[in-house]
Amino acid sequence: MKKIKVIMLLLLLAQLPITSQNIIRGVVLEADSEEPFEGVSIYVEDLKLSQITKRDGSFMVELIPNGEQLITISFDGYEKQKYLLKLIGKTIDLGIILLHEDVSIDQDLSTITITEDELNNDASTADNISGLLQASRDVYLKTAAFEWSPSFYSVRGLDSENGKVMINGIEMNKLYNGKPQWSNWGGLNDIFKYQEYSNGLTPSNYGFGGVLGSVNMNTRASDFKKGIRISYASSNRSYSHRIMGTYTSGLLNNGWAIAVSGSRRSGEEGYIEGTFYEGNSFFISLEKKLNDYHSLNLSIISANNKRGKSSPNTQEVFDLKGIKYNPYWGYQNNKARNSRIRDLYEPILMLNHFWRLSDNTTLNSNLSFQTGREGNSRINFNGARLVNGWPIGGGSNPDPTYYQKLPSYAIRNGSRTEYNLLQEFLNDGQWDWDEMIRQNLAGNESTNSKYILYEDRNDEDQFSANTIFFSELNEHIVINSKLHYTQIKSENFANLLDLLGGQGFLDVDTFGDNLTSKQNNLRNPNRIVTEGDRFNYNYILKSKVLSAFLQAQFKYNKVNFYVAGDASKTSHQREGLYQSGAFKNNSLGKSEKLEFTNFGFKGGFTYKVSGRHLLDFNGGYLTKAPTIRNTFSNPRETNNAVLGLVTEKIMSNDISYILRFPTIQAKLTGYYVGIKDATEISFFYVDGINGNNSAFIQEVITEIEKKHLGIEIGIEAQITPSIKLKGATNIGQYTFHNNPMLYLTSDADNQSHNDSEYFLRPTTSYLKNYRVASGPQKAYSLGFEYRDPDFWWFGATVNYLDDVFVDISPLRRTQNFVVDEDGIEFSDYDPLIARDLLDQEEFENYMVVNAIGGKSWKLGDYYVGFFASLNNLFNKKYKSGGFEQGRNANYRVSKKDSESTTPVFGNKYWYGRGTTFFINVYFRF
Repeated sequence: MKKIKVIMLLLLLAQLPITSQNIIRGVVLEADSEEPFEGVSIYVEDLKLSQITKRDGSFMVELIPNGEQLITISFDGYEKQKYLLKLIGKTIDLGIILLHEDVSIDQDLSTITITEDELNNDASTADNISGLLQASRDVYLKTAAFEWSPSFYSVRGLDSENGKVMINGIEMNKLYNGKPQWSNWGGLNDIFKYQEYSNGLTPSNYGFGGVLGSVNMNTRASDFKKGIRISYASSNRSYSHRIMGTYTSGLLNNGWAIAVSGSRRSGEEGYIEGTFYEGNSFFISLEKKLNDYHSLNLSIISANNKRGKSSPNTQEVFDLKGIKYNPYWGYQNNKARNSRIRDLYEPILMLNHFWRLSDNTTLNSNLSFQTGREGNSRINFNGARLVNGWPIGGGSNPDPTYYQKLPSYAIRNGSRTEYNLLQEFLNDGQWDWDEMIRQNLAGNESTNSKYILYEDRNDEDQFSANTIFFSELNEHIVINSKLHYTQIKSENFANLLDLLGGQGFLDVDTFGDNLTSKQNNLRNPNRIVTEGDRFNYNYILKSKVLSAFLQAQFKYNKVNFYVAGDASKTSHQREGLYQSGAFKNNSLGKSEKLEFTNFGFKGGFTYKVSGRHLLDFNGGYLTKAPTIRNTFSNPRETNNAVLGLVTEKIMSNDISYILRFPTIQAKLTGYYVGIKDATEISFFYVDGINGNNSAFIQEVITEIEKKHLGIEIGIEAQITPSIKLKGATNIGQYTFHNNPMLYLTSDADNQSHNDSEYFLRPTTSYLKNYRVASGPQKAYSLGFEYRDPDFWWFGATVNYLDDVFVDISPLRRTQNFVVDEDGIEFSDYDPLIARDLLDQEEFENYMVVNAIGGKSWKLGDYYVGFFASLNNLFNKKYKSGGFEQGRNANYRVSKKDSESTTPVFGNKYWYGRGTTFFINVYFRF
């Protein structure tokens, strides 16, 4: 039967007309099924000519001039085929072309990247953009996504807020921090693996994008290839099991199309101890083709994700307990329980109207509504009771890695023997849930809990609308435009989850200096709260964004170029629902509405020296409104905005040389990104402010400038029809480019913004030339792939990563580090010792080997396949990220800590995972 199909297709090719013109023809088959493949893109690179295959898989491209032409054959979710042809006035028959499914994009990102709890840890600046890059077919960007991402690698040293993620043209980056929430569609790989990616500032049909580019995911039901797919995956990374099923109808004769997908991911423990995982996801898309010009599509995306978090630790803790150790969990009634749980559920409803105005012009309009919750749990151990109107009590810190419970503390202070603390930590070192419950039940004076489990909760509603215009005016000019509107309302509060045996919890701040400042809400003082109540803080954030985008692309024989512009207006506002005792005059009610007007311009060109050699340039300048997170200095308690807040400015340029031979494809890129007027806010407890003061503070840094420059290289060589070599390199340098301003606020100052009332007044932070902590700034990869004609394949890569730096504490680089409480330099200050104390730690370089392979079969009308990947094959132990603790804020306390064999407040780190695996088996029919 198989031979008959092939003969029929060859006869079909033979019947196609032959002329003296340059004609390229062929037939595309889906590799697994060997069935004709309709809708495949046939693209002549230099001429920007495109065509799609017919129902029988055939194509024929005519009127191609003589000379070398690069032909790209592609379909979303399949590996591209490229042919460099020399045309001399005759027909070239490419015969039968097999497109293989690209199984690499079927890997669940949560199994190949740092887990989200590490990315979103309060103390971490780590970020990951592998989700943005997975859609790219560029060898360098694929390497960054799939080989380097476990190391906190960031393309060009930039985090994910610099790339735009869209579903049907609706921007999904969160207005709170500017970053996409990938978990909102996690577990729906069959649907969202088909993506359209624009790298850097290159043109996108869906919006201006960011300096890292943009990706658009399409949920239109008729665009999914007809079929049923069931798969099972197993891993030891984040979850243990994943089962997923998908049905897609294609466009039916009655004009309807449907796509349905669902999955469950689960695991009692991932690679790190105590990190359980539960994820349930569902997707449905319904499309009705009203006529040849109009279609409506309704999509529902529902992904509920719940997982246990893991912590960064000091080197002392890792040395004692190993890299899998996680202090966040412990046993309650002999059952493991994690105290830090992230629970996310934010379903999305989308309605899309597709309007084909003509063969060359479309207008797509989209509405989206997203609602739901995000909760991050933790223990509060400051429960109190009222005695003569004064709150007293509280428990001890139950964290097993609390500094007073570690051997280093005993060594420095001699309060307990080092041996006793060491043995306690080695023998247990986990959260003691039963002891917290025992203490809550043991109180004779009160039934109030000392210890409770609560969550920092965000309930958010987001409405978005846009309309996207596309028109191919002629064979040379394409116009894109877009109008976009988004508004959000998010309620932020502490939600009491578990009283741990007690009957209530006194809603006060036990660290307040007086009865007024101790009240979390003066409108309801000394309130006793129970499970399910809001307490501690309660406020609303509102934000609106209105933007417009216009782009023109021009395509000619020797040069292609584009220009684009973007303008937007953003507003942020806080509304306090509690009157904080610490900020009684500026916490209740609405803040000033802060408004920002922004713009962006970009342009670029591709010059074709010949069919094999191209030069490419992209440049742009844009401004960005501050995110909500970087707008209010302490939103849980006050309406105070960051002083002198302005828009962030970014300039980006890159230039590339592209080499295209039949067997070798390479790209060499030089890039520069300059950032000005950035703002960052951090929260932590500190010792040594203005000499000897201690407090929980908000560190606000403004006027930050950064410089990111480097070289990227990607190369692929098809040595034989079955063997491909590939390599990628980044040599970067990412530094702070100025000395920004820093100030501190705190409950302890109990005031607002007058200079004399700061906890630390605005001062210079000397950061210039320090490295930005953005993962490895140098990365190298060399690998190969072997693809057998019998449909099995394997590959391996060797990855070398270098120039990894710890995230420094800006507060320690201010004048506060040098002077005593009287404002005079410490009498024992030694500049040589200070230089050593402030030297930025650089991690050791390391090498990691990864491997992947798979096989597929055709069994009657069924298609079966599997693939497996092994990361860190030789179990290399390495630090993937870390940060300086801000606790030691001045020279004297830092010097005292450094004199210990093991510092009490040493840097905290994340270690990369050891050897991990991912196995996927799928059935298609």
